[in-house]
Amino acid sequence: MNASTASRPSTLRALFVSSRPISWVNTAYPFGAAYLLGSGVGVEGGGGFSLVAFLVGVVYFLVPYNLAMYGINDVFDYESDLRNPRKGGVEGALLDKSVHRTTLWAVVVTNVPFLVALVVLGALSGNGPWSWLVLAISVFAVIAYSAPGLRFKEKPFLDSLTSSTHFVSPAIYGLALAGPHWTGELVAVCIAFFLWGVASHAFGAVQDVLADRAGGIGSVATVIGARATVRLAFVAYLVAGVALLFSAFPGPIAAVVVIPYALNVLPWWNITDQGAEAANAGWKRFLWINYLAGFIVTMALI
Repeated sequence: MNASTASRPSTLRALFVSSRPISWVNTAYPFGAAYLLGSGVGVEGGGGFSLVAFLVGVVYFLVPYNLAMYGINDVFDYESDLRNPRKGGVEGALLDKSVHRTTLWAVVVTNVPFLVALVVLGALSGNGPWSWLVLAISVFAVIAYSAPGLRFKEKPFLDSLTSSTHFVSPAIYGLALAGPHWTGELVAVCIAFFLWGVASHAFGAVQDVLADRAGGIGSVATVIGARATVRLAFVAYLVAGVALLFSAFPGPIAAVVVIPYALNVLPWWNITDQGAEAANAGWKRFLWINYLAGFIVTMALI
């Protein structure tokens, strides 16, 4: 076995870990659910359903999209990740420099064909311009968050807004591709989801306050402090739940999903910056609460 063959499995494993398999569903599910609803399964005035568009979109937002989002981040955050004890596992890969170039090429190779296909499918659906715009915003947010020259992740408050866009834009893209009739109730769902994303990113930034400051990285948590950030996340979760009350049935039922998220951050209501790393326990629970929330939302939709 030559050296290149021997290294192939480790490279593939690095790419796999970098794509955060535990989080794949967090982007594929919003697209799939939104496209089904927008296609007329549950939204009055929905567009036509295309099995090809559904499958291509789900697969794209399941793996290639996540490889782009997290792989680009892992490459350009390498130096700061070396100082972060959380990196190197389920919460974030620590990519060896030897696979950085491969990772960026893998992002291009896996994303471009799907993006071309989605653009074509958008044109065939008759909803091209709007779906193209949302898709472009989604991809731009993925790149801008970590890429040099943009680095939105280092711009306090913009970091949480951009991170939320990563998870909300697949859902909005699903709706744009399906072409439903937009209503106030549908907008309420999108607002609630966006607030959930802002809250989740903000809470996730709490545990890295010390590491980010040591690395000279700005975030919403480094600016307003760990305690204020936790409280911001708590309020944003509750407001997201209130927004869902203004959505069409079964949206109000799904409002209960914010409760476990709000309760999860509550123990750190008075956390200090020096003790911010303790919030990692809440972040680990957050990763699993996502599956509980997904189950509740699915049951409500059914």
